[in-house]
Amino acid sequence: MKPLLIDVDGPLNPYAALSGHRPPPGYTRHRMRPTGWTAGPALPVLLDPAHGARLLALVGRYELVRATTWKDEANEWIGPRIGLPRLPFIDWPQMHGPAPEGTYRKTRYVVAYAAGPPFASIGDEISDRDREWVAGRPPAGDSLLRWIDPAVGLAPTDFDALAAWADGREDNA
Repeated sequence: MKPLLIDVDGPLNPYAALSGHRPPPGYTRHRMRPTGWTAGPALPVLLDPAHGARLLALVGRYELVRATTWKDEANEWIGPRIGLPRLPFIDWPQMHGPAPEGTYRKTRYVVAYAAGPPFASIGDEISDRDREWVAGRPPAGDSLLRWIDPAVGLAPTDFDALAAWADGREDNA
């Protein structure tokens, strides 16, 4: 089964919308204090509880995997608030330093985690350069890397595109 690698900040938590007066429709504001967040007030996080059910509807087409710097803490702080069970996660070996060939720092680890076959990944820092880099690594080259607007979060069109790609109805976009 293809992995669907899910970033938290951007897709599930449209953090760029926090500068507005109200969260986007469907989102509620939460205050969290994950490990490492020790400075100042609790971290504000926007979550849409409908996202859990929409992601779970993709199970069978995908294995859901967390691809977030929250690592396993997303199972404590994020999953219960949107109705997701504990999910496997990528344990990033290194999150800082140069990335290969101008790609986003997570891209090489996402490809390594997927272990070769095509996968889908959603995140707010995916670029055309990441798509090009992955495309040059068969068999992962046919993967779907979908950019999510960090001011909007996952939208119905993103869920539709994920389902269509898993079903072989749409090319990588």
